[in-house]
Amino acid sequence: MAERAKLKSLDYENLREALSERHHMSPRALANLNPGARFQAGDEIVVANVGGAADASVVKAARSIEIDKGEHMLFVLDRDGKPLAGFPISIGGPLDPLPLGRMKITNEVKNPTFTYDPSILKNAPADATKVEVAAGPNNPVGNVWMGLSKPHWGIHGTPAPDRVGHEETNGCVHMTNWDAARVSLLAKPGFAVEVKA
Repeated sequence: MAERAKLKSLDYENLREALSERHHMSPRALANLNPGARFQAGDEIVVANVGGAADASVVKAARSIEIDKGEHMLFVLDRDGKPLAGFPISIGGPLDPLPLGRMKITNEVKNPTFTYDPSILKNAPADATKVEVAAGPNNPVGNVWMGLSKPHWGIHGTPAPDRVGHEETNGCVHMTNWDAARVSLLAKPGFAVEVKA
């Protein structure tokens, strides 16, 4: 993390990574769809056909969030508690489990920096130091941070979309960067977040 903190920004590392994010797929999925592609100017490639921003009526209907730990899913709910949208997530493992119960979204930051503080991480190396890491899609918290009422915890993006739903976190709720951006359109500070088993 100390080496990352020396960088001015944590942008895409290559064109394939940027194209993957733009079309809501992991770099591995993009490569698998395009065997032999060089991902250079002029190449024709196959990508996922993804929709645009959230519909205004869906945005107005959104009222709260439910996190289903067992299914590794985050649901945006309407006023009647019915799902409007669902997103795969990664959650805290045995060292930092996501607690059951009710929290709320306290703030939202687009293109956040990340404070790496080894004193609050259970698996930090003994010699690690506290550093500030620049913003960018490869920042450890991705492109959006939605802080929760439990200090140091949030719902946020990740630079590793292929690990969402498969890897444990340091307590936070990880989503792909594109899903975090979509949820930030639907959920705002003050929204209740209910965590269920």
